[in-house]
Amino acid sequence: MTHALKIKPRERDAVLQSLQAGLVPKIGLHLIQVGRKQEVSAMLKDLERIESGGAAFRIIVGRFGAGKSFFLTLTRNLALQKRLVVASADITMDRRLQASGGQARSLYSELVRNLATKAKPEGGALRSVCEGWIANVQHAVKSTGGTDEQVAQKIRADLRDINDLVGGYAFAEVLAKYYEGFAAGNDALQTAALRWLRGEYSTKTEARQDLGVREIVDDENYYAMLKLLAAFVRKAGYAGLYVCLDEMVVLSHRLPSSRARQTNYETLLTILNDCFQGGAEGIGFLLAGTDEFLEDRRRGLFSYEALHSRLADNQFATGRVTDLAGPVIRLPSLTAEDMFVLLSNIVNVHASGDPARRLVGDDAIEAVLHRANEVLGAEFFKTPRDVVRSFVGLINLLEQNSGADWRALMKTDFIRKPAAPLSAEEAVAAGEVAAETDGDDLAAFKL
Repeated sequence: MTHALKIKPRERDAVLQSLQAGLVPKIGLHLIQVGRKQEVSAMLKDLERIESGGAAFRIIVGRFGAGKSFFLTLTRNLALQKRLVVASADITMDRRLQASGGQARSLYSELVRNLATKAKPEGGALRSVCEGWIANVQHAVKSTGGTDEQVAQKIRADLRDINDLVGGYAFAEVLAKYYEGFAAGNDALQTAALRWLRGEYSTKTEARQDLGVREIVDDENYYAMLKLLAAFVRKAGYAGLYVCLDEMVVLSHRLPSSRARQTNYETLLTILNDCFQGGAEGIGFLLAGTDEFLEDRRRGLFSYEALHSRLADNQFATGRVTDLAGPVIRLPSLTAEDMFVLLSNIVNVHASGDPARRLVGDDAIEAVLHRANEVLGAEFFKTPRDVVRSFVGLINLLEQNSGADWRALMKTDFIRKPAAPLSAEEAVAAGEVAAETDGDDLAAFKL
């Protein structure tokens, strides 16, 4: 006889609250995961490549509400389980791949602030990574009778190969300063080193006064710093660095200037080439965006010919034949069976894993799916978010109103067809996106 797995209240609440808000839960994701078996297998191969010292680059593409952020979070959790350090951030107008006003440095800072490990999955793990590295070196030296001075010598010897990388000397000096502060109990020096590693110094003068280094993280060198960070976390005993970027559509459909988009795409091309040609080690990139972000020939990645040629689909992959070896993974629609299992899993989470506390049975789930198919049509399978939000709202009502019957609630308009997202041109007309201009400082106007 099998026993139901009891679900912790913290996980239960996190999953249900996130789903009802249309968000991806950061914990308890395994409780509701369905489908995507081939895609998950492809991502596991990427993680193994990073573990072995290689590099990986993937773009996850799907419609709004198709599960991109869910898949991103799932892959992030898998990376943490494989002892990778994960850096994650959302692309915004103030956090971009390339800029001259500090936006690229801002993206780097956000990534490093959100640095996560298996022991600190919520982020903010930079200090623990640094101290873990120091502890490893101290143990290796002192277990053989070494002194504090020999520990310092070993620290600098371990950082010697980092010096050969672009920006490596300053990076290694800052790490050495962190150890100096750690050994002397100097919190100010440790904090200054962490500030530098997080890209929070805006002037070289301030960094030189605090740490004695003449370089800082800026818009031009932040990608080199990410590669240095990947080298460092491997020294600290981790398998590598995994960088997750969501909301990539901001680059294609919110940047008002074609020149700004092109420079961001050039940076993306540099990263892609580095990962494919062996210029990066122990690092992986996972980007998530909509179909338009990739395919729009005027604003998307396909508008940049060098990226188009590298990201184009395999011409033999048609119909049910898929190729997951390429850099782009398109999230397919969930099947009716997947949707049934997903909603059943949600009922199980709501019941805290106790079958006796399930508020609805399979017949209710089938009725909800039938109604969703009637209201949403083909969109039902392409964007499960709307169905999930409605379903969580339904079972919450049943929980709060003991006399309520799901059949009666089903007669209400509890599933509604969402408004279609604006196209790029419609968004400009509505004022949600600035009109395209030739320069960053120009603004469109009407007489």
